[in-house]
Formats: sequence, C-alpha cells, structure tokens
Amino acid sequence: MIRRVVFDTTTVLSALLFENGRLAWLRGHWRQAGCVPLLSRGTAAELTRVLAYPKFKLSAEDRLELLGDYLPFCEVVEPWENCAQIFRDAQDQPFLDLAHCGRAEVLVSGDHDLLALTGLTAFAIESPEFYRSRVVKS
Repeated sequence: MIRRVVFDTTTVLSALLFENGRLAWLRGHWRQAGCVPLLSRGTAAELTRVLAYPKFKLSAEDRLELLGDYLPFCEVVEPWENCAQIFRDAQDQPFLDLAHCGRAEVLVSGDHDLLALTGLTAFAIESPEFYRSRVVKS
C-alpha cells in the first residue's frame, strides 16, 4: 500500500529548492511512488505564494519548473470538513484539514507547534527526519 502523505510548505520547499539539502531525498521518494503527496487548492496556493518570495530570487519560469517536479505526483483532495484538532495558526490549519479529509497516514512537518499535536489526530505527525527513518530502507 502506498502511503498517503501531507508535506507542509517548508518541507516541500526544502526538497525542491536545495538539491543537495537534507530533504532532497524527498524528490526521489515521491517520483518513485514511495508515497502519494496530498494537495488541496489551499496548500497549493500557499506553496505557490511562498515560492514567489523575493528572497528566493526565482523567476516565474523557475517556479513553474519546481512545481512541475512536485504537482504531477500529487493527489488533489478538497477538504470538506475541519480536522477535529483546530490549530491556532490559521496558515497551518489547511494542512491538518487536508490530512484529515485525505485520510493521510502522516503529516510531515518541521513546525514544532504542529509536532506538538502528535497523538491527537487520526494521522501521525512526524518530522521529516523521523519520517525518513521510518520509510527509507538503508
């Protein structure tokens, strides 16, 4: 069974922007069907918005190329209800709702506030490092 995973924006950005970074392995993971990343209109809009930050110095063409290395591997799910666990940061709530409605196995995030919800949801919430230790066979 292929795992259904929600990656938060920071995790996806790290994987896409830093080819030799600590999360670069995720690109191969979703390309080789090690998981099905879940995406909603809201989380896609957040990713697109953050990729356009001036600090990344990405042209529109660069942004499209990066999105082209992620979006085709995603399953789009439109959340129809809120996760029972309501998060204080409105920007993170869409990720919880997506994981809930998309029946994700895990939400992968480095956000300490999200990680503090571990055990309070029907899906796991894990750091990228913990997720890797679980899914990558050495």
